[in-house]
Amino acid sequence: MGLRGKLGLIFLLVSSLAILVLCVAVYTQAQSARLDRTRSFADERIQLAAQSYDRDDVPLFGSKLDDPDLPPQLREAVLQGKRATFKTGSPNAKMWAAVPVKDGKILSIVQDYETNDDSIKALRQALVFGGIGTVALVALVSVILAGSLSKRIVAVAGTARRIAAGDLDASAAEAIGKGKDEVQALAGALDTMASSLRGQLEAERRFTADVAHDLRTPVTGLLTAAELLPPGRPSELVRDRAKVLRRLVEDLLEIARFDSGVEQADLDHVSLGAFVGSAVGRLRMQQALALDSVVVKQVGPDETVSTDSRRIERILANLIVNGLRHGRPPIEVTVSGRTVEVVDHGNGYPEELIAEGPRRFRSGMAERGVGHGLGLTIAAGHAKVLGADLTFGAAAGGGALARLVLPPEPETES
Repeated sequence: MGLRGKLGLIFLLVSSLAILVLCVAVYTQAQSARLDRTRSFADERIQLAAQSYDRDDVPLFGSKLDDPDLPPQLREAVLQGKRATFKTGSPNAKMWAAVPVKDGKILSIVQDYETNDDSIKALRQALVFGGIGTVALVALVSVILAGSLSKRIVAVAGTARRIAAGDLDASAAEAIGKGKDEVQALAGALDTMASSLRGQLEAERRFTADVAHDLRTPVTGLLTAAELLPPGRPSELVRDRAKVLRRLVEDLLEIARFDSGVEQADLDHVSLGAFVGSAVGRLRMQQALALDSVVVKQVGPDETVSTDSRRIERILANLIVNGLRHGRPPIEVTVSGRTVEVVDHGNGYPEELIAEGPRRFRSGMAERGVGHGLGLTIAAGHAKVLGADLTFGAAAGGGALARLVLPPEPETES
């Protein structure tokens, strides 16, 4: 049951209980008032009857002297010199009234006490139908009020999902409108959090772009100078570190381009299975990899897709190199329709990466090796430009699994 149903049910139960208590109180009060009126009427009659008997020795209103059916409780009260009334219980309830008279006798009258007379029946029907009608009205109002509250909370939740998906300009306060309740406070807190997050991300993006641009020129000069060093082991180490530093700067510049939002896919039609096989072959030559270190499998017929082949090759290269560096070979690349899976046989991706996706400068678990965490970030950036879905998880047989699902072909009008 959702929040709307729960709130509506709570309102209905509370209002129904209140209406029930009110109806019982009204009915009880009506019965008590009727009993008091009957007692007063019986008391007035017994007084008149006693006055008539004391004056003329003639009992009125059907009163009797020393009635053998007089209830014991009433007899006791009268013998103490009191005038009293007494109602016997159901069935056939009676209202008795008695008073002591001359010669030590007891004069009493009795009358039927109808518990279900027409007035009480009418009142009971009015309370029943009125209570049912009121409960129905309260139920309708509670559903409307609960629906309004639920709608506003759903709007806040929808804004939170948009923010989580990357739309940091989404505003919860605008989604729910004006108000001064707790939901409005929640929306304001969410907007404040989104604004703070937007500022932090913008600062991170500016830092990444500034660092990459500022380092590009000196790193290029360093690499050029390293090439001029005389042959030897120290020179090789310097050149190797300079190349690593240049790759890092290039990766940062690539990430900065993703952050700026200017990247666009250059689409062409490729046979996905054949292209993945040739891309892996080129990677083997570039990285001097053994033939069995990366295995390509084709499941089902090869499918022709409209995509940016350069970005697909970049994603594959980053995923495969990540698996070789941080996992264990062989790396299995499986193509099935529009899906490409890359599986290594290492310790698998960290739970944090699987849940949240890759983040720059987070290298993951120590057992998967060290790094800057940029390779998977760049792969995710290219996938986003392609409109593809890149997810990370655990392989069925153990190890890390990266799955790239290309978007379906757009429908063409006939």
